[in-house]
Amino acid sequence: MTFIESITLEAPDPTAVSAFYTDAFGLGTLVQVRPSETLSAGFRGFTMSLLVSRPKTVDHFVGAALDCGATTLKAAAKSFWGYGGVVRAPDGAIWQVATSSSKDTGPATRQIDDVVLLLGVADVKASKRFYVEHGLEVARSFGSKYVEFTKPASGVQLALYGRRALAKVAGVSAEGSGSHHMVIAGAVDAFTDPDGFAWEPASTLARLSDPSGTIK
Repeated sequence: MTFIESITLEAPDPTAVSAFYTDAFGLGTLVQVRPSETLSAGFRGFTMSLLVSRPKTVDHFVGAALDCGATTLKAAAKSFWGYGGVVRAPDGAIWQVATSSSKDTGPATRQIDDVVLLLGVADVKASKRFYVEHGLEVARSFGSKYVEFTKPASGVQLALYGRRALAKVAGVSAEGSGSHHMVIAGAVDAFTDPDGFAWEPASTLARLSDPSGTIK
């Protein structure tokens, strides 16, 4: 079965961006950074989500991100599905921190239950077929609105959402152009999906960059 081993983000200052992800979220090798001077504007077409167990932990991670240089897109608040907030990291990537629980059952922790990559796509059904053909297994599907693929034992879970719907969740305009500034790493041959999201073999990306963004 195909799954995501890690995400590589691209930024002009990879050392500073790597420090942000270490200090704010403590994601280790799940998120790596490599240098890029490629330009883009507006929404990059994806978001990342940290799923945690309780509201106090949401507040902890959102606060840590803001202290490390992130900006608020949606302040943490209750909703019908739980509690969460959205921030934009210094490299421009959008992160949602959320829990399905509306009440605290203990103190805040640094425990992250799941990391999810949500791709905003033009045609959810077509992208679903594409990814099934490339070895991913569907866990949940809601017609043309949302698809969630089977969660790996370790690594990053993948989900698909309509681009405009995902931008609305993130609190930004759906308009955008240029590079996604994100590459997906897995045990796969290199390919690019219908919306321009690139996959590369994890071994190749590991040789190209380390957590400090240094080219090897």
